Amino acid sequence: MNIKSILLTIAAGAASGALTVFALNHSDRGAEATDTFLAGADADSFVTRVAHRPPVNTDFTRAAESTVEGVVSIKSFATRGGSSSRRGSNQVPQEYLSDPFFEFFFGSPQVQPRRRQQQQPDSEQPLGLGSGVIISSDGYIATNNHVIDGADRLEVTLNDNRTFNATVIGADAATDLALIKIEADSLRVIPMGDSDALRVGEWVLAVGNPFGFTSTVTTGIVSAKARSISSTQNSRPMGIESYIQTDAAVNPGNSGGALVNIDGELIGINTAIYSQTGNYAGYSFAIPVSIVTKVMSDMKQYGAVQRAVLGIMYRELTPALVKEKKITGINDGILVEEVTERSSASDAGIEPADIIISIDGNPTHTAAQLMEQLARHRPGDTVTVGYIRDGKNRTAKVTLRNSQGNTSITKAGNVASLGASFKKASDDLLKQLNLRSGLQVTEVADGKFRDAGIREGFVIVDINNGRVTSPDDVERIYKAIMQAEEYDKVMFITGFYPSGQKKYYAVDLAD
Repeated sequence: MNIKSILLTIAAGAASGALTVFALNHSDRGAEATDTFLAGADADSFVTRVAHRPPVNTDFTRAAESTVEGVVSIKSFATRGGSSSRRGSNQVPQEYLSDPFFEFFFGSPQVQPRRRQQQQPDSEQPLGLGSGVIISSDGYIATNNHVIDGADRLEVTLNDNRTFNATVIGADAATDLALIKIEADSLRVIPMGDSDALRVGEWVLAVGNPFGFTSTVTTGIVSAKARSISSTQNSRPMGIESYIQTDAAVNPGNSGGALVNIDGELIGINTAIYSQTGNYAGYSFAIPVSIVTKVMSDMKQYGAVQRAVLGIMYRELTPALVKEKKITGINDGILVEEVTERSSASDAGIEPADIIISIDGNPTHTAAQLMEQLARHRPGDTVTVGYIRDGKNRTAKVTLRNSQGNTSITKAGNVASLGASFKKASDDLLKQLNLRSGLQVTEVADGKFRDAGIREGFVIVDINNGRVTSPDDVERIYKAIMQAEEYDKVMFITGFYPSGQKKYYAVDLAD
Protein backbone atom coordinates (compact mmCIF):
# COMPACT_ATOMS: atom_id res chain seq x y z
CA MET A 1 0.00 0.00 0.00
CA ASN A 2 1.35 3.37 -0.97
CA ILE A 3 1.60 5.39 2.22
CA LYS A 4 0.93 8.57 0.27
CA SER A 5 -2.49 7.20 -0.66
CA ILE A 6 -3.46 6.97 3.00
CA LEU A 7 -5.71 9.83 3.96
CA LEU A 8 -5.28 11.27 7.41
CA THR A 9 -8.81 12.36 8.04
CA ILE A 10 -9.41 14.80 10.84
CA ALA A 11 -12.49 13.22 12.25
CA ALA A 12 -11.58 11.92 15.68
CA GLY A 13 -11.15 8.62 17.32
CA ALA A 14 -11.58 6.14 20.03
CA ALA A 15 -11.16 2.40 20.55
CA SER A 16 -12.50 -1.15 20.24
CA GLY A 17 -11.33 -4.67 21.14
CA ALA A 18 -10.94 -7.19 23.92
CA LEU A 19 -8.54 -7.83 26.78
CA THR A 20 -7.00 -10.95 28.24
CA VAL A 21 -4.34 -10.56 30.90
CA PHE A 22 -1.71 -13.07 31.94
CA ALA A 23 0.97 -12.52 34.53
CA LEU A 24 4.00 -14.67 33.77
CA ASN A 25 6.70 -15.65 36.19
CA HIS A 26 4.98 -14.08 39.19
CA SER A 27 1.72 -14.08 41.06
CA ASP A 28 -0.38 -10.94 41.32
CA ARG A 29 -1.90 -9.96 44.62
CA GLY A 30 -5.20 -11.64 45.14
CA ALA A 31 -4.69 -14.15 42.31
CA GLU A 32 -4.41 -17.91 42.77
CA ALA A 33 -1.26 -19.33 41.16
CA THR A 34 -0.69 -22.86 39.84
CA ASP A 35 2.32 -24.61 38.31
CA THR A 36 2.44 -25.42 34.60
CA PHE A 37 5.05 -27.88 33.26
CA LEU A 38 6.49 -28.30 29.78
CA ALA A 39 6.08 -31.85 28.65
CA GLY A 40 9.28 -33.80 28.11
CA ALA A 41 11.46 -31.32 29.94
CA ASP A 42 13.06 -31.14 33.32
CA ALA A 43 10.16 -29.92 35.46
CA ASP A 44 12.36 -28.16 37.95
CA SER A 45 13.89 -26.05 35.17
CA PHE A 46 10.71 -25.11 33.35
CA VAL A 47 8.19 -24.12 35.97
CA THR A 48 6.07 -21.15 34.97
CA ARG A 49 3.77 -19.40 37.38
CA VAL A 50 0.43 -18.59 35.75
CA ALA A 51 -1.92 -16.29 37.65
CA HIS A 52 -5.62 -17.08 37.27
CA ARG A 53 -7.44 -13.77 37.46
CA PRO A 54 -11.12 -13.07 37.84
CA PRO A 55 -12.93 -12.34 34.56
CA VAL A 56 -12.32 -8.87 33.16
CA ASN A 57 -15.25 -6.51 33.73
CA THR A 58 -16.79 -5.79 30.34
CA ASP A 59 -19.86 -3.96 31.61
CA PHE A 60 -19.49 -0.48 30.16
CA THR A 61 -22.92 0.83 31.14
CA ARG A 62 -21.74 2.78 34.19
CA ALA A 63 -18.94 4.49 32.29
CA ALA A 64 -21.24 5.28 29.36
CA GLU A 65 -24.04 6.66 31.53
CA SER A 66 -21.67 8.90 33.48
CA THR A 67 -20.01 10.23 30.34
CA VAL A 68 -22.66 11.04 27.70
CA GLU A 69 -23.93 14.11 29.59
CA GLY A 70 -20.40 15.52 29.63
CA VAL A 71 -20.04 15.43 25.82
CA VAL A 72 -21.64 18.09 23.61
CA SER A 73 -22.35 18.59 19.93
CA ILE A 74 -20.68 21.57 18.24
CA LYS A 75 -21.95 23.11 15.02
CA SER A 76 -19.84 25.73 13.30
CA PHE A 77 -21.13 28.41 10.95
CA ALA A 78 -19.38 30.84 8.63
CA THR A 79 -20.71 34.09 7.25
CA ARG A 80 -20.43 34.79 3.56
CA GLY A 81 -20.42 38.38 2.38
CA GLY A 82 -17.24 39.94 3.50
CA SER A 83 -17.64 41.50 6.92
CA SER A 84 -15.07 39.13 8.32
CA SER A 85 -12.57 39.69 5.53
CA ARG A 86 -9.07 40.67 6.59
CA ARG A 87 -7.65 41.60 3.22
CA GLY A 88 -6.14 44.96 2.53
CA SER A 89 -4.06 47.33 4.60
CA ASN A 90 -3.90 50.96 5.38
CA GLN A 91 -0.14 51.17 5.26
CA VAL A 92 1.06 49.31 2.16
CA PRO A 93 4.67 50.23 1.45
CA GLN A 94 5.33 51.69 -2.00
CA GLU A 95 7.85 48.95 -2.71
CA TYR A 96 5.06 46.37 -2.58
CA LEU A 97 2.70 48.36 -4.74
CA SER A 98 5.15 48.30 -7.64
CA ASP A 99 5.98 44.62 -7.32
CA PRO A 100 4.15 42.21 -9.71
CA PHE A 101 4.52 39.33 -7.25
CA PHE A 102 2.68 41.27 -4.59
CA GLU A 103 0.00 42.31 -7.09
CA PHE A 104 -0.58 38.69 -8.09
CA PHE A 105 -1.22 37.54 -4.52
CA PHE A 106 -2.67 40.63 -2.88
CA GLY A 107 -4.53 42.44 -5.62
CA SER A 108 -4.08 45.46 -7.84
CA PRO A 109 -1.83 48.23 -6.52
CA GLN A 110 -4.46 50.72 -7.62
CA VAL A 111 -6.81 49.47 -4.91
CA GLN A 112 -6.68 52.05 -2.13
CA PRO A 113 -6.24 51.09 1.49
CA ARG A 114 -9.55 50.82 3.25
CA ARG A 115 -11.07 51.07 6.65
CA ARG A 116 -14.07 49.15 7.84
CA GLN A 117 -17.01 49.89 5.61
CA GLN A 118 -20.67 49.16 5.64
CA GLN A 119 -21.25 45.72 4.18
CA GLN A 120 -24.17 44.06 2.55
CA PRO A 121 -26.08 41.69 4.83
CA ASP A 122 -24.13 38.51 5.39
CA SER A 123 -25.52 35.03 4.92
CA GLU A 124 -24.69 32.30 7.44
CA GLN A 125 -23.87 28.84 6.21
CA PRO A 126 -23.06 25.59 8.09
CA LEU A 127 -19.33 24.93 8.19
CA GLY A 128 -18.95 21.68 10.11
CA LEU A 129 -20.01 19.41 12.94
CA GLY A 130 -17.95 18.04 15.81
CA SER A 131 -17.95 17.22 19.50
CA GLY A 132 -16.66 18.73 22.72
CA VAL A 133 -16.01 17.74 26.33
CA ILE A 134 -17.28 19.73 29.32
CA ILE A 135 -14.30 20.29 31.62
CA SER A 136 -15.90 22.65 34.18
CA SER A 137 -19.42 23.05 35.48
CA ASP A 138 -19.49 26.74 34.53
CA GLY A 139 -19.35 26.09 30.79
CA TYR A 140 -15.75 25.58 29.66
CA ILE A 141 -15.53 22.99 26.88
CA ALA A 142 -12.49 21.33 25.30
CA THR A 143 -12.57 20.43 21.62
CA ASN A 144 -10.31 20.24 18.57
CA ASN A 145 -8.93 23.32 16.87
CA HIS A 146 -10.05 21.98 13.50
CA VAL A 147 -13.64 21.79 14.77
CA ILE A 148 -13.82 25.54 15.38
CA ASP A 149 -11.25 26.80 12.86
CA GLY A 150 -12.69 29.36 10.43
CA ALA A 151 -16.04 29.62 12.20
CA ASP A 152 -17.82 32.92 12.75
CA ARG A 153 -20.34 31.34 15.12
CA LEU A 154 -20.33 28.20 17.26
CA GLU A 155 -23.51 26.50 18.44
CA VAL A 156 -23.25 24.02 21.30
CA THR A 157 -26.01 21.51 22.02
CA LEU A 158 -26.00 19.66 25.34
CA ASN A 159 -27.19 16.11 25.86
CA ASP A 160 -30.53 17.46 27.16
CA ASN A 161 -30.98 19.39 23.88
CA ARG A 162 -30.33 22.85 25.35
CA THR A 163 -28.52 25.03 22.83
CA PHE A 164 -26.02 27.85 23.43
CA ASN A 165 -23.75 30.09 21.38
CA ALA A 166 -20.10 29.60 22.36
CA THR A 167 -17.14 31.96 22.64
CA VAL A 168 -13.61 30.88 21.68
CA ILE A 169 -11.24 31.34 24.62
CA GLY A 170 -8.16 29.98 22.90
CA ALA A 171 -7.06 27.75 20.04
CA ASP A 172 -3.79 25.99 19.25
CA ALA A 173 -3.03 24.40 15.88
CA ALA A 174 0.12 22.65 17.15
CA THR A 175 -1.85 20.41 19.51
CA ASP A 176 -5.14 20.69 17.58
CA LEU A 177 -6.90 21.78 20.77
CA ALA A 178 -9.30 24.63 21.48
CA LEU A 179 -11.12 25.95 24.54
CA ILE A 180 -14.60 27.42 24.16
CA LYS A 181 -17.17 28.62 26.68
CA ILE A 182 -20.95 28.75 26.95
CA GLU A 183 -22.97 30.76 29.48
CA ALA A 184 -24.33 27.93 31.58
CA ASP A 185 -23.76 26.44 35.02
CA SER A 186 -24.22 23.22 36.97
CA LEU A 187 -23.09 21.20 33.96
CA ARG A 188 -22.04 17.56 34.16
CA VAL A 189 -18.23 17.30 34.09
CA ILE A 190 -16.24 14.26 33.05
CA PRO A 191 -13.54 13.70 35.71
CA MET A 192 -9.91 13.75 34.55
CA GLY A 193 -8.09 10.45 34.43
CA ASP A 194 -4.39 9.57 34.17
CA SER A 195 -3.27 8.96 30.59
CA ASP A 196 0.23 8.07 31.84
CA ALA A 197 -1.21 5.08 33.70
CA LEU A 198 -3.08 3.93 30.60
CA ARG A 199 -1.86 0.55 29.34
CA VAL A 200 -1.87 -0.97 25.87
CA GLY A 201 -4.72 -3.49 25.77
CA GLU A 202 -6.87 -1.57 28.25
CA TRP A 203 -10.57 -1.07 27.54
CA VAL A 204 -11.65 2.44 26.57
CA LEU A 205 -14.83 4.13 25.34
CA ALA A 206 -15.24 6.86 22.75
CA VAL A 207 -18.16 9.25 23.13
CA GLY A 208 -19.15 11.74 20.44
CA ASN A 209 -21.51 12.70 17.66
CA PRO A 210 -20.52 10.88 14.44
CA PHE A 211 -22.54 11.98 11.41
CA GLY A 212 -24.68 14.06 13.76
CA PHE A 213 -25.87 11.05 15.81
CA THR A 214 -25.69 12.47 19.32
CA SER A 215 -24.43 10.63 22.40
CA THR A 216 -22.87 7.76 20.49
CA VAL A 217 -20.66 5.37 22.46
CA THR A 218 -18.18 2.87 21.03
CA THR A 219 -15.73 0.62 22.86
CA GLY A 220 -12.36 -0.87 22.20
CA ILE A 221 -8.81 -1.17 23.43
CA VAL A 222 -5.73 0.97 23.48
CA SER A 223 -3.59 -0.39 20.67
CA ALA A 224 -0.57 1.92 21.11
CA LYS A 225 0.67 4.98 23.01
CA ALA A 226 2.86 7.92 22.03
CA ARG A 227 1.98 7.32 18.40
CA SER A 228 3.05 9.79 15.70
CA ILE A 229 1.00 9.91 12.49
CA SER A 230 3.08 12.36 10.45
CA SER A 231 4.85 11.15 7.34
CA THR A 232 8.27 12.17 8.57
CA GLN A 233 10.53 11.40 11.49
CA ASN A 234 12.35 14.72 11.23
CA SER A 235 11.74 17.29 13.90
CA ARG A 236 8.81 19.68 13.84
CA PRO A 237 9.77 22.27 16.46
CA MET A 238 6.25 22.88 17.71
CA GLY A 239 4.04 20.22 16.21
CA ILE A 240 2.77 17.94 18.99
CA GLU A 241 2.11 14.36 17.95
CA SER A 242 1.94 11.81 20.75
CA TYR A 243 -1.42 10.14 20.36
CA ILE A 244 -3.24 7.34 22.12
CA GLN A 245 -4.04 4.89 19.33
CA THR A 246 -7.30 2.97 19.61
CA ASP A 247 -9.40 0.76 17.36
CA ALA A 248 -13.02 1.86 17.82
CA ALA A 249 -15.44 2.61 15.00
CA VAL A 250 -15.36 6.40 14.89
CA ASN A 251 -16.26 8.74 12.05
CA PRO A 252 -16.57 12.42 11.10
CA GLY A 253 -18.29 14.24 13.94
CA ASN A 254 -16.37 12.44 16.67
CA SER A 255 -13.64 15.09 16.56
CA GLY A 256 -13.26 16.77 19.95
CA GLY A 257 -15.19 14.04 21.76
CA ALA A 258 -14.14 12.07 24.81
CA LEU A 259 -11.98 9.00 25.16
CA VAL A 260 -12.62 7.57 28.62
CA ASN A 261 -11.47 4.57 30.62
CA ILE A 262 -13.74 1.94 32.07
CA ASP A 263 -14.21 4.09 35.19
CA GLY A 264 -15.63 6.93 33.09
CA GLU A 265 -12.54 9.15 33.49
CA LEU A 266 -11.33 11.31 30.62
CA ILE A 267 -8.02 10.07 29.27
CA GLY A 268 -7.99 11.71 25.83
CA ILE A 269 -9.66 13.95 23.23
CA ASN A 270 -10.42 12.12 19.99
CA THR A 271 -8.89 13.94 17.05
CA ALA A 272 -8.02 11.87 13.96
CA ILE A 273 -8.49 8.62 12.07
CA TYR A 274 -6.24 6.73 9.69
CA SER A 275 -8.25 6.06 6.58
CA GLN A 276 -8.22 5.65 2.80
CA THR A 277 -11.84 6.73 2.45
CA GLY A 278 -12.41 9.45 5.03
CA ASN A 279 -14.42 7.10 7.21
CA TYR A 280 -13.34 4.65 9.89
CA ALA A 281 -10.92 1.94 8.77
CA GLY A 282 -9.61 0.52 12.02
CA TYR A 283 -7.33 3.09 13.64
CA SER A 284 -8.07 6.28 15.49
CA PHE A 285 -6.07 8.71 17.60
CA ALA A 286 -6.66 10.77 20.72
CA ILE A 287 -4.67 13.54 22.41
CA PRO A 288 -3.69 12.32 25.91
CA VAL A 289 -5.28 14.13 28.82
CA SER A 290 -1.80 14.93 30.22
CA ILE A 291 -1.43 17.40 27.34
CA VAL A 292 -5.10 18.45 27.28
CA THR A 293 -5.16 19.63 30.90
CA LYS A 294 -2.01 21.71 30.49
CA VAL A 295 -3.18 23.34 27.24
CA MET A 296 -6.65 24.07 28.63
CA SER A 297 -5.17 25.61 31.76
CA ASP A 298 -2.89 27.84 29.67
CA MET A 299 -5.73 29.00 27.45
CA LYS A 300 -8.01 29.74 30.38
CA GLN A 301 -5.34 31.62 32.31
CA TYR A 302 -3.38 33.35 29.55
CA GLY A 303 -5.42 33.02 26.35
CA ALA A 304 -2.45 31.35 24.69
CA VAL A 305 -0.44 28.15 25.14
CA GLN A 306 2.78 28.54 27.12
CA ARG A 307 5.06 26.41 24.98
CA ALA A 308 8.48 25.29 26.21
CA VAL A 309 11.31 24.39 23.85
CA LEU A 310 14.76 22.89 24.27
CA GLY A 311 16.27 24.82 21.39
CA ILE A 312 17.51 21.87 19.35
CA MET A 313 17.10 20.36 15.93
CA TYR A 314 16.93 16.62 16.14
CA ARG A 315 16.23 13.31 14.40
CA GLU A 316 14.70 10.17 15.75
CA LEU A 317 17.13 7.28 15.73
CA THR A 318 16.38 4.60 13.16
CA PRO A 319 18.41 1.51 12.20
CA ALA A 320 19.62 3.34 9.08
CA LEU A 321 20.66 6.41 11.09
CA VAL A 322 22.41 4.28 13.72
CA LYS A 323 24.41 2.65 10.92
CA GLU A 324 25.14 5.96 9.19
CA LYS A 325 26.39 7.66 12.36
CA LYS A 326 28.19 4.51 13.56
CA ILE A 327 26.34 4.66 16.88
CA THR A 328 26.91 1.74 19.25
CA GLY A 329 25.21 0.60 22.42
CA ILE A 330 21.82 2.22 21.70
CA ASN A 331 19.18 1.71 19.04
CA ASP A 332 16.57 4.37 19.81
CA GLY A 333 16.42 7.88 21.19
CA ILE A 334 16.64 11.45 19.94
CA LEU A 335 19.82 12.45 18.13
CA VAL A 336 20.68 16.13 18.63
CA GLU A 337 21.80 17.55 15.29
CA GLU A 338 21.99 21.26 16.10
CA VAL A 339 21.79 23.36 19.25
CA THR A 340 20.50 26.93 19.01
CA GLU A 341 22.72 29.60 20.52
CA ARG A 342 21.67 30.88 23.96
CA SER A 343 18.94 28.26 24.16
CA SER A 344 17.88 26.08 27.08
CA ALA A 345 19.87 23.13 25.74
CA SER A 346 22.95 25.26 25.03
CA ASP A 347 23.01 26.70 28.54
CA ALA A 348 22.68 23.20 30.02
CA GLY A 349 25.68 21.92 28.07
CA ILE A 350 23.83 19.70 25.58
CA GLU A 351 25.79 19.35 22.34
CA PRO A 352 25.28 18.04 18.80
CA ALA A 353 25.65 14.24 18.59
CA ASP A 354 24.20 13.80 22.09
CA ILE A 355 21.35 11.28 22.25
CA ILE A 356 18.45 12.28 24.49
CA ILE A 357 16.89 9.24 26.15
CA SER A 358 14.61 10.72 28.83
CA ILE A 359 12.89 13.80 30.28
CA ASP A 360 12.39 13.65 34.05
CA GLY A 361 12.96 9.92 33.91
CA ASN A 362 10.29 9.37 31.25
CA PRO A 363 11.75 7.57 28.21
CA THR A 364 12.08 9.43 24.91
CA HIS A 365 12.56 6.51 22.57
CA THR A 366 10.72 8.43 19.83
CA ALA A 367 10.18 12.01 18.74
CA ALA A 368 6.53 11.66 19.76
CA GLN A 369 7.55 10.89 23.33
CA LEU A 370 9.93 13.86 23.40
CA MET A 371 7.22 16.23 22.15
CA GLU A 372 4.73 14.90 24.67
CA GLN A 373 7.09 15.43 27.60
CA LEU A 374 7.92 18.99 26.53
CA ALA A 375 4.24 19.78 25.88
CA ARG A 376 3.54 19.24 29.58
CA HIS A 377 5.79 22.12 30.62
CA ARG A 378 5.86 25.90 30.51
CA PRO A 379 8.80 28.24 29.95
CA GLY A 380 10.61 28.61 33.26
CA ASP A 381 10.07 24.99 34.30
CA THR A 382 13.19 22.96 35.07
CA VAL A 383 13.46 19.40 33.80
CA THR A 384 16.10 16.70 34.04
CA VAL A 385 17.28 15.59 30.61
CA GLY A 386 18.92 12.20 30.35
CA TYR A 387 21.29 11.74 27.42
CA ILE A 388 24.18 9.70 26.13
CA ARG A 389 27.51 11.18 25.05
CA ASP A 390 30.45 9.06 23.94
CA GLY A 391 28.67 5.96 25.17
CA LYS A 392 28.19 7.30 28.72
CA ASN A 393 24.91 8.16 30.41
CA ARG A 394 24.64 11.77 31.58
CA THR A 395 21.98 14.08 33.01
CA ALA A 396 21.49 17.83 32.84
CA LYS A 397 19.16 20.23 34.62
CA VAL A 398 17.50 22.32 31.91
CA THR A 399 15.45 25.47 32.49
CA LEU A 400 13.07 25.60 29.56
CA ARG A 401 12.44 28.75 27.52
CA ASN A 402 9.88 29.84 24.94
CA SER A 403 10.55 30.29 21.23
CA GLN A 404 11.68 33.87 21.91
CA GLY A 405 14.52 32.60 24.09
CA ASN A 406 13.15 33.74 27.43
CA THR A 407 10.82 32.55 30.19
CA SER A 408 8.22 35.30 29.86
CA ILE A 409 4.54 34.51 29.82
CA THR A 410 3.01 34.66 26.35
CA LYS A 411 -0.25 36.56 26.28
CA ALA A 412 -2.69 36.35 23.41
CA GLY A 413 -1.82 39.11 20.99
CA ASN A 414 1.78 39.22 22.22
CA VAL A 415 4.71 39.38 19.78
CA ALA A 416 5.27 35.73 20.61
CA SER A 417 2.19 35.04 18.48
CA LEU A 418 4.53 35.44 15.50
CA GLY A 419 5.91 32.03 16.43
CA ALA A 420 9.47 32.83 15.42
CA SER A 421 12.92 33.24 16.93
CA PHE A 422 15.56 35.61 15.58
CA LYS A 423 19.26 36.40 15.63
CA LYS A 424 21.44 38.96 13.91
CA ALA A 425 22.57 37.65 10.56
CA SER A 426 26.24 36.69 10.51
CA ASP A 427 28.77 38.89 8.75
CA ASP A 428 29.51 36.10 6.27
CA LEU A 429 25.83 35.74 5.38
CA LEU A 430 25.38 39.49 5.02
CA LYS A 431 28.41 39.66 2.74
CA GLN A 432 27.07 36.74 0.71
CA LEU A 433 23.73 38.55 0.24
CA ASN A 434 25.36 41.96 -0.25
CA LEU A 435 23.52 43.42 2.73
CA ARG A 436 24.64 45.91 5.36
CA SER A 437 22.37 44.46 8.07
CA GLY A 438 19.61 41.94 8.61
CA LEU A 439 17.81 39.76 11.14
CA GLN A 440 17.73 36.02 10.50
CA VAL A 441 14.77 33.80 11.39
CA THR A 442 16.27 30.88 13.33
CA GLU A 443 13.09 28.98 14.17
CA VAL A 444 9.52 28.99 12.89
CA ALA A 445 6.89 27.45 15.13
CA ASP A 446 3.11 27.58 15.05
CA GLY A 447 2.13 31.21 14.60
CA LYS A 448 1.76 34.16 12.23
CA PHE A 449 5.09 33.70 10.43
CA ARG A 450 4.36 30.07 9.60
CA ASP A 451 0.87 31.02 8.42
CA ALA A 452 2.43 33.56 6.04
CA GLY A 453 4.84 30.98 4.62
CA ILE A 454 8.07 32.29 6.15
CA ARG A 455 10.70 29.58 6.60
CA GLU A 456 13.73 29.18 8.82
CA GLY A 457 16.84 30.90 7.52
CA PHE A 458 15.01 33.88 6.04
CA VAL A 459 16.88 37.18 6.53
CA ILE A 460 14.55 40.11 7.27
CA VAL A 461 15.76 43.40 5.83
CA ASP A 462 12.80 45.63 6.70
CA ILE A 463 9.27 45.55 8.07
CA ASN A 464 6.77 48.15 6.89
CA ASN A 465 9.65 50.13 5.36
CA GLY A 466 11.50 50.16 8.68
CA ARG A 467 15.03 48.77 8.86
CA VAL A 468 15.31 45.68 11.10
CA THR A 469 18.58 44.76 12.82
CA SER A 470 17.58 43.14 16.14
CA PRO A 471 14.70 41.21 17.77
CA ASP A 472 13.84 44.42 19.63
CA ASP A 473 13.06 46.06 16.29
CA VAL A 474 10.51 43.34 15.52
CA GLU A 475 8.82 43.81 18.88
CA ARG A 476 8.81 47.59 18.51
CA ILE A 477 7.20 47.46 15.06
CA TYR A 478 4.73 44.82 16.19
CA LYS A 479 3.57 46.96 19.12
CA ALA A 480 3.25 50.04 16.91
CA ILE A 481 1.01 48.15 14.48
CA MET A 482 -1.16 46.67 17.21
CA GLN A 483 -1.57 50.00 19.01
CA ALA A 484 -2.51 51.94 15.87
CA GLU A 485 -6.18 52.74 15.41
CA GLU A 486 -6.42 51.33 11.91
CA TYR A 487 -8.59 48.36 11.07
CA ASP A 488 -6.04 46.16 9.31
CA LYS A 489 -3.01 44.84 11.20
CA VAL A 490 -0.36 43.66 8.74
CA MET A 491 3.43 43.31 8.71
CA PHE A 492 4.87 43.76 5.23
CA ILE A 493 8.25 42.07 5.27
CA THR A 494 11.09 42.21 2.76
CA GLY A 495 14.09 39.90 2.90
CA PHE A 496 16.26 37.21 1.38
CA TYR A 497 16.84 33.50 1.78
CA PRO A 498 20.50 32.34 1.97
CA SER A 499 20.15 31.15 -1.63
CA GLY A 500 19.80 34.79 -2.66
CA GLN A 501 16.06 34.58 -3.41
CA LYS A 502 14.30 37.82 -2.53
CA LYS A 503 10.85 37.39 -0.98
CA TYR A 504 7.98 39.59 0.16
CA TYR A 505 5.54 38.51 2.84
CA ALA A 506 2.35 40.00 4.23
CA VAL A 507 1.87 38.75 7.81
CA ASP A 508 -1.71 39.16 9.01
CA LEU A 509 -1.65 40.03 12.73
CA ALA A 510 -5.41 39.92 13.20
CA ASP A 511 -6.81 37.38 15.66
